[in-house]
Amino acid sequence: MGNVIASAAVSLDGFVADTTDAVGPLFDWYNNGTVEVYGTDQGRPFHVSQASADYLNSTWPNIGACVIGRHLFDITNGWHGVPAVGDHVFVVTHEPPTGWPFPDAPFTFVDGIEEAIAQAKAFAGDRDVSLTGGNLAGQALAADLVDEIAYNLIPVVFGTGIPFFGTYPGPQRLLDNPTIVQGDRVTHLHYRVSREEQDGRR
Repeated sequence: MGNVIASAAVSLDGFVADTTDAVGPLFDWYNNGTVEVYGTDQGRPFHVSQASADYLNSTWPNIGACVIGRHLFDITNGWHGVPAVGDHVFVVTHEPPTGWPFPDAPFTFVDGIEEAIAQAKAFAGDRDVSLTGGNLAGQALAADLVDEIAYNLIPVVFGTGIPFFGTYPGPQRLLDNPTIVQGDRVTHLHYRVSREEQDGRR
């Protein structure tokens, strides 16, 4: 069984977007280099630094499925039916969309984060599951469903916005020391969630 990896580009003060869902410079590093990398959409190349390319090429091919929220699905229109990475997207929502113009796309709408991750893990098998940052990441971490955290740190301060872990209710979680990759205008911090007892709480 693969790992569940909470992942996002994030500001220095911990936000994945501002209060209007704008990402500002958080995604600039995807196109500030000379090395082409691809997610699932072969018509959408990214151009990143060599260091970032090496990091992405070591992680993206291992992703079998993604779990995202309905809000991100609506903002992106489900990437027009093509997963950003992985082979299938599980969307957490109480109300599946009607009339979406890509009914045959590899998207499944699931009521609840725990069930969405369970279905994504079953689909991915030995490959990993990518989980979007925001409230879903916080809910999954609180439920002890997150194995790793891919924190792509951007040198910008937002001041306010949508936190990487949303309104995380706790408990406190320790992380192992990160793998650190320095790209151009991004620092990739890849943590494993510690499974040791933490202050007597699990």
